[in-house]
Amino acid sequence: MSKNLVIVESPAKAKTIEKFLGNEFKVVSSNGHIADLPSKELGINIDNNYEPKYIVNSDKKDIVKKLKKESKTAEMVWLASDEDREGEAIAWHLYELLGLNKNNTKRIVFREITKNAVLKSIQNPREINESLVNAQQARRVLDRLVGYKISPVLWRKVKGGLSAGRVQSVALRLIADKEKEIESFKPVKSFKVSAQFLTVDGEIFKAKHKSKIDENIDLDTLIDSLKNAKFN
Repeated sequence: MSKNLVIVESPAKAKTIEKFLGNEFKVVSSNGHIADLPSKELGINIDNNYEPKYIVNSDKKDIVKKLKKESKTAEMVWLASDEDREGEAIAWHLYELLGLNKNNTKRIVFREITKNAVLKSIQNPREINESLVNAQQARRVLDRLVGYKISPVLWRKVKGGLSAGRVQSVALRLIADKEKEIESFKPVKSFKVSAQFLTVDGEIFKAKHKSKIDENIDLDTLIDSLKNAKFN
């Protein structure tokens, strides 16, 4: 029995990390997220501060069962999912679903799979970052609210199989608005006027009219008026 259980996201990393840590550590994988919103319902309590309802994915039930068994026999559990908000949410779900407690659970992160980086993370554990967890939950809830509510409208009104999303729908709207703006644009010719002036002291300097001249103005008449004008 290993005293330390390390849980990573990817099974491809597990064996390598286990070699770095030695015999007192056992490294296993969660294979990514172990919990998510249910696929056949909204899974969000809109009336209760948009509280999400999580379930264990059907393809992860055996993994969760195995992780529970392993964590019960370990003296210390190290949650080593990725450092981004998705990884932080995975660590949080593991903590909750495996029934872990703060006394024998540590959160570690490393940005490269090297012995030095892994050992350094063991020496510098931290707690689960609740802000990152909340950021991931907000992202997931928004994805579900937009996709679950709007996609069926697209199927009925436009075409089956289309999907809406918190990012893609907004981006599509921006593209559509810009395309309409391009199509409705009517080019208008205009001119800039610049001239050279001779001072009473015989010095020459250049100046430009600060505004553009509309093409409908008679340029010859304008030039003649400028030639005969007095400037202060």
